[in-house]
Amino acid sequence: MTTGLFIPCYIDQLYPDTGFSMIKVLKKADEAGKAHMQFEYNPAQTCCGQVAFNGGFWDEAKELGVKFIKDFLAYDYVVGPSASCVGMVRNYYPQMFNNSAWHNQNNQLTKKIYEFTDFLVNIMQVEDLGARFEARITYHDACAALREYGLTDQPRRLLARVEGLEISEMKDRDVCCGFGGTFSVKHEAISTAMAEQKVQHALDTKAEYIVSTESSCLMHLQAFIDKHEIPIKTLHIADLLAMGLQGD
Repeated sequence: MTTGLFIPCYIDQLYPDTGFSMIKVLKKADEAGKAHMQFEYNPAQTCCGQVAFNGGFWDEAKELGVKFIKDFLAYDYVVGPSASCVGMVRNYYPQMFNNSAWHNQNNQLTKKIYEFTDFLVNIMQVEDLGARFEARITYHDACAALREYGLTDQPRRLLARVEGLEISEMKDRDVCCGFGGTFSVKHEAISTAMAEQKVQHALDTKAEYIVSTESSCLMHLQAFIDKHEIPIKTLHIADLLAMGLQGD
C-alpha cells in the first residue's frame, strides 16, 4: 500500500525537521508493523486551506481544497503530523464539497487521511518502536487534536513505550494553550495569559519538555518560554520518537 506524506505548510516552512522525523519514525514502524507501506512525498502539495477557511475566505479555501484532493486522492492512505490540518480535511471538506463536482472524490479522501500517531497505532498497529529518551515530559492535549480530530490515547500509548521516558501529567492538560491561529493575534493579551498558565502547569510537573502533536501550539508556547527565559522546552512527538531512534 502507498501512503502519501502530507507536510502542512507551517511545518514545511518553520519546522521541516519534524517532517523528516515523521518519515524516520514511519519507516521504523514499517519494519515492525503488520501493514507494510510505501511512503511517497508529492512535492506539488501546498496548503490544505485551513487558514483561509478559518478567516472566512471560503472561496479561496475551496480552491486550495480542490488542489489538495488532486494531490492526495491516488494514495491508499495519507498521513500528516498535525491533527489540526488533518481535522480540517476530515471535518470541513465535506461541508465545502457537499453536492459539488468533487463530492465523491472528497468522500474517498476523508476516509483515508490520518494524524501521525493515530496512523501508527491504529493503521500500522505499532506502539513500541524501540525508542529510548531519558527525560521527564508532560503532554499537552491540543484543542484541534481532541475536539477537531478526536484523538484519544494514541500519543500516550506511544510515549509509554519509550524507554527512559517519565510522563508527568499537568493540571488542565486539555485546556487551550492560547494559540488558536489568528486568535493569538486578535486577542494577544488573552492568548499570552493562556500560554503563561499552560507553561506554569507544565513547570509544576518538573518536566523538561512539553510534548504535543501540534507544532502550532508548541510554537506559541516556545515563544513565551523564550521571551521569559523559562527552563523548559517544547518538542513535537515525532521529533521525540525520532531522537529516541538515533542509535539505529
